[in-house]
Amino acid sequence: MHNFTDAEIEQAKRATNYIDNDTAYHQHPDCIRIAYQWLDAQTKTMQPNKRSGWAIKHLIERWGGRYVSQSDVEVAAHLHPDIEGRYPYFNISSRLMDPNISRLEGIPEAFQHMNYRDQHDFPTRIYKRTEK
Repeated sequence: MHNFTDAEIEQAKRATNYIDNDTAYHQHPDCIRIAYQWLDAQTKTMQPNKRSGWAIKHLIERWGGRYVSQSDVEVAAHLHPDIEGRYPYFNISSRLMDPNISRLEGIPEAFQHMNYRDQHDFPTRIYKRTEK
């Protein structure tokens, strides 16, 4: 598990080519760490998945139990050496992996907004596989 420093995250924020630079928003560096871990768990494909239109940020929020902005996901994708494409069309398999919660150990902001984990209308069958 890669643990980025706050300085590395700040540098990545400046280097990220956001979909909309005018509305880039970040609450905490841990949001980017959470998004990175979710992306890292996914199976990578050769090219960006243009069929998927998932609201990836919402999947990450539910998994990590914390608000995560689209901008956080964009920075996490920029940081990841194996992720290509632009939000929400990254090179991840459409057979989504439900990441192991252990990926969030050492990220203090994880589970700080538990209401995101308790969304009863969330489509739990969206994940096709579970990480061991």
